[in-house]
Amino acid sequence: MKTRNPNCWNINYKTHIGQHFQKHVKKDGNKKQLVKSGHLFSDRSNDGQCAVFRILKEVASEKIVAIQIWDHFKQEQCPLTLINEVCEISHSFSIPVFINNKWELFKTTKLDGVHFDEIPEDLELIKKQIDRNFLWGLTCNNDLTTVRWAADNNADYISFCSMFPSLSANSCELVVFDTIKEAKTIFKKPVFLAGGITPENIRELKELDFTGVAVISGIMKSDDPVTAVEAYYNNL
Repeated sequence: MKTRNPNCWNINYKTHIGQHFQKHVKKDGNKKQLVKSGHLFSDRSNDGQCAVFRILKEVASEKIVAIQIWDHFKQEQCPLTLINEVCEISHSFSIPVFINNKWELFKTTKLDGVHFDEIPEDLELIKKQIDRNFLWGLTCNNDLTTVRWAADNNADYISFCSMFPSLSANSCELVVFDTIKEAKTIFKKPVFLAGGITPENIRELKELDFTGVAVISGIMKSDDPVTAVEAYYNNL
C-alpha cells in the first residue's frame, strides 16, 4: 500500500493502524467516511461497560475510521483498563483509538492519537513526552486562527464543532458553512464535522467538502448500532 510522506503525518504509516486511517479518510467514490467519536463510557453507563464493548465490537467492522474516548471518566472507573480494552478491540480491526486531551495517558496505554479541544500550550513538549509516533487533531470553530495554527503545526486532521445543536457539544458554537469552505483553502488534510449530526440532517451538509463525520449518541444510544452506522453512511 502506498504511504504518505512521513513529513506530512505524525504516525508511522507502515503500521496496519496508520495505513487504515490513511486509506479510509479518503473519499470512497462519492461517499465520505464515518468516525465514531466520543463518550464511550458515559452515554450508556446504565448498561455497563460490557454493553459498550459489545457495541464497539459490532460496529468496528463497519465504515469506522477511528474511535475517540471522552476524557471524563467516572470515579469508579479505571481509565487505563478501559482504554486498553478499547484499544485491543479496535486494533483487531486496525482502527486507531484517540483520547480527548489527556495525552499523558499515552505512557501507560496503547493509544494511537490525541484530540485536542483547544490549541495545546506546548505541542513540542507533548511530542517529546509521548516519545512515539501518534496522530493528533484539533477542534475548530468559526475562528480561522485555529485552522491556520493546525495547518502551520501539521495537524493530522481538524474537526468542526458544532454543526447542529447538540447536548454533547453544548459548549460549542454553531459553525457557519462559509467558515468550513474557507478552512478548506487553508488546511489540506482531513476535515471532519461534529455536533448534532443525524442521518436526517446530514444531507444538509452535502454542499460542503469534508472527509467524514463524528457521531456519539446517534450510534451509542441506538437500539441497533450497526443499522445506525449504515443509515449515516447511506446519507453521506
